Amino acid sequence: MLIAIVNFKLPKPISLQEATAAFEQTAPRYLALSGLVRKHYFVTETGDRAGGIYLWKTKADAEACYSGEWRDMVTRKYGSPPEVVYVQSPVLVDNLQGRIERS
Repeated sequence: MLIAIVNFKLPKPISLQEATAAFEQTAPRYLALSGLVRKHYFVTETGDRAGGIYLWKTKADAEACYSGEWRDMVTRKYGSPPEVVYVQSPVLVDNLQGRIERS
């Protein structure tokens, strides 16, 4: 599995409530998205940065999502272009299932 950390600087800080409302508008587009296992939206405590932490089946799936159209949508909605960082997660601790997994 591949993790993509997407973040962007906001033009002005937003509250958790404002972030939640904005994220709820875009969340439906990620349901049943090919290759996406899970997405966590986030906003920093100071409200100056936001983004998502995505778990993908493959890098090709992630790159298919992060198209020019997607980047344009994020830039228009949040006021700055997104930065995408890919990381590998070789070990996962799952306290909900009570197990440790290797990728």
